[in-house]
Amino acid sequence: MLTTILHPARDVKDQPPLVIAHGLFGSGRNWGAIARMLATRRDVVAVDMRNHGGSFRASSQSYADMAGDLAEVLASLGPADLLGHSMGGKAAMQLALTQGHLLRRLVVADIAPVAYAHDQTRHITAMRGLDLTGLTSRAEAEARLALQVDDPALRAFFLQSLDLKSTPPAWRLNLDALEAAMPQIIGWPETQGQFDGPTLFLTGSDSTYVQAKDRDAIRALFLHARFAKLMGAGHWLHAEKPKAFAQTVALFLDA
Repeated sequence: MLTTILHPARDVKDQPPLVIAHGLFGSGRNWGAIARMLATRRDVVAVDMRNHGGSFRASSQSYADMAGDLAEVLASLGPADLLGHSMGGKAAMQLALTQGHLLRRLVVADIAPVAYAHDQTRHITAMRGLDLTGLTSRAEAEARLALQVDDPALRAFFLQSLDLKSTPPAWRLNLDALEAAMPQIIGWPETQGQFDGPTLFLTGSDSTYVQAKDRDAIRALFLHARFAKLMGAGHWLHAEKPKAFAQTVALFLDA
């Protein structure tokens, strides 16, 4: 089963648990702040998707397989809610469309059930290009990665998956498998089916990942889809506007 991080409910637990599925190159640890904010009346379980973090390595990164991984986690919890961002959002949608009985409510963060053209292979090339020789500090790793990646926010995000305690330092990502599966990751399997549970598509106002033209495709698959935007946020809306993100998700889940 996927590696999980449990954030127990702090108050009286009277709401179903929430499972969080991260996006490409991420990990469950990236969602710690959000998970803690949401873990008031419910347990929150953040997972490491396959080929990420502490979860198992595999040759496949298909959405059918990722949905199967999530199904195993949800089945162990009983009725649960599911939140997925980007790649994790597509895996969550795949699960809802194929095994919707496993979840009560669904939150999809800044992604649509469509194929995209933004290949992320350049980031794998950048991570592979990082000289890991003699690395002992995060600051040194950041300085070296700056030669490959201009955006400081992206550098910080990628470096959360660098294990400096390993000898030698190593990425907590199966870069080979992710590169091979990139066409599937940015694609969409045209899954047949519908999910009739409450579904929130939460996007960043500055993101281009979910377009107005995508709403017809969303509504055809998710019969009770609702839409909300976080103003001033981009694709990484949960990191850019964490309090607003958590508040919006909590209001939807508790409705």
